[in-house]
Amino acid sequence: MMNMLRVAIVACFASLAVPACAQDDWQGVVDAAKKEGKLVIYDMALGAPYFTAVLKSFEAKFGIPVESLDLRASELAERIRTEQSAGRYLGDLEIITTTMIEEQRQNGDFIEKLPQIPNAANLRPPFRADEYSVPAYVQPMGILINTRLVKDQDIPTSWDDLTDPKWKGKILSDDMRPLGSGNTMFAILQHRMDAGFNEKLADQKPVFSRDMRNDARRVARGEYPIYVPQIFAFTSDLKGLPVKVVIPKEGAPYAEMDLAVLKNTPHPNAARLFIQHFLSLESQLIYANAWMPPVVAGVAERANPDAQPFANAKLIGPAKLSERPSMMALAKKLYP
Repeated sequence: MMNMLRVAIVACFASLAVPACAQDDWQGVVDAAKKEGKLVIYDMALGAPYFTAVLKSFEAKFGIPVESLDLRASELAERIRTEQSAGRYLGDLEIITTTMIEEQRQNGDFIEKLPQIPNAANLRPPFRADEYSVPAYVQPMGILINTRLVKDQDIPTSWDDLTDPKWKGKILSDDMRPLGSGNTMFAILQHRMDAGFNEKLADQKPVFSRDMRNDARRVARGEYPIYVPQIFAFTSDLKGLPVKVVIPKEGAPYAEMDLAVLKNTPHPNAARLFIQHFLSLESQLIYANAWMPPVVAGVAERANPDAQPFANAKLIGPAKLSERPSMMALAKKLYP
């Protein structure tokens, strides 16, 4: 029975919409996943409570323990490359940016084609699965302000407002030169804003840092009136403090995080089951209530009232892998 199920799963890897796969006995997948008895996920959640909540809900529902290796994107990709090059196939799934998955596919054979995932049919535009990965969640970015230092009439409602001379030397920012949220924002706004926007922002002499969680707290403490880019969900750490996240009228740049099955996964059924669980209304609502737009239809409208503006935020982006070298070079030119 187990061998037959594995054969069926391998056949499904050829496409997301193979008719035979659509007739799978999903309970058979659940039973096989339970027999595998474990799931190993490589992720870049950085200890986020909403990700932990999804892991716990999966463990509680299916009785399958999850091991999570939590790393930054570049470290995660290198870990997978090193392990697989040594013939060590320890992980089952990765959750990483779309651009990193694209880079993995260009540089080697690190991930499998996806098995058929029923809940992938519920993805909402512009999100869609391809043969190797499926959207899991997005991390939109806005502007964080200290409400004691920024008067109501001065609250930036456009990204252009950051170029007002009054903010010169007063903007704290994630470093825009290396790979990360700062460069993602830089690259997206380079195309979405008027020509010269990034040059004008550079003239403001923003102060760079690489500790996003602590930098937001620096704004809360009043060290700076403004921080960019503030990932919506990270604001949950700041409840009760004098800060506010602003979604500019042009929209929020974002990074998309995708789920992909690692090559030679030791627990293929558990991996498949977890992807299905992550795309469930239950899991997506956890993310929506953490102020992240869900990738599945019918979720945003169910979010808590305080989460509604963020779950329904206008999104712009994401950045393109093909443009990464030129965008990093431009950022280094503007910020020597």
